[in-house]
Amino acid sequence: MALPDFSTRQLRALVQLAELRNFTRAAQTCHLSQPAFSAQIRALEDAVGARLFDRDTRSVRLTVEGARFEAAARRLLQETQLALDDLTDHVERRRGRVHLAALPSLAAGWLPELFAEYRARFPGIELRLSDVLSDPCIELVRSGQADFALASGALPAAGIEGLELRVLRTDGFHLLCPAGHPLAQRRRLSLEALAGHPFIQMALSTSVRQALDAALHPLSMNTVLEVEQLATVRGMVEAGLGISAVPTLTLYQFRTPGIVVRPLPLPTLTRSIVLIRRNASLSSAAQAMHDLVVERLESLRENKAQSRGTSRRDE
Repeated sequence: MALPDFSTRQLRALVQLAELRNFTRAAQTCHLSQPAFSAQIRALEDAVGARLFDRDTRSVRLTVEGARFEAAARRLLQETQLALDDLTDHVERRRGRVHLAALPSLAAGWLPELFAEYRARFPGIELRLSDVLSDPCIELVRSGQADFALASGALPAAGIEGLELRVLRTDGFHLLCPAGHPLAQRRRLSLEALAGHPFIQMALSTSVRQALDAALHPLSMNTVLEVEQLATVRGMVEAGLGISAVPTLTLYQFRTPGIVVRPLPLPTLTRSIVLIRRNASLSSAAQAMHDLVVERLESLRENKAQSRGTSRRDE
């Protein structure tokens, strides 16, 4: 049996008439003329195929079938209102959930301030962060677990099937060396100059290592240690075990007296920060986070470009 075709307006008319037992007063409560209100009741009775009210010149009362249906009508109206309220809360970002996947260097250094700003704007939104390398970032988005991701590394320029890729920032690299190291005061830096010194490398799976290997080829570094974490790089460089090179967005970890940080003006040595999302609409909560991430990363890129222009004019 096909579902009957009736509206919430007709259900509200039923409930009001059941309560007031008077067509005139019920019509006024529903802001309808009495003929229009009566038409709503007749249309509802036609839709459900049953007489819902007994009426004469002196009284209006529910039939047995009408009493059964009136209870169901109240539940339908309540559930509809709850569904609309829940939808409105999500659309207006009073409730919801956002899951972002991001490289650990971004998750630890750049995202906390952004998350705090988002939480201040939308305190009812649940935030989840997966701080993982690029391949897991991609898989979390592809599987629908994460709304979008910030990754890097050797990602296909044409995109990954079913996913959209957008480069938000190209990150330059900086040399890290112990205080007092010969490279700390060297006027001009080159990859060849770095190659002769003990080097602390990141693991092959990291975007930092992938960018370095691509820029260095066929040159090879004098690798003395290969580590997984940037914090380990900091400790090893500070202890004088070697030098290293890291992207600009990771420098928050290396502002210590024992380490000298110098920019590496090498056009081939860069790391792209890529936003990855599915080819589908985001929830209102996720879209708000997405827009904030894009705005902040693009503003960082603009500030960097302005800073370079100012430096050149000062030279």
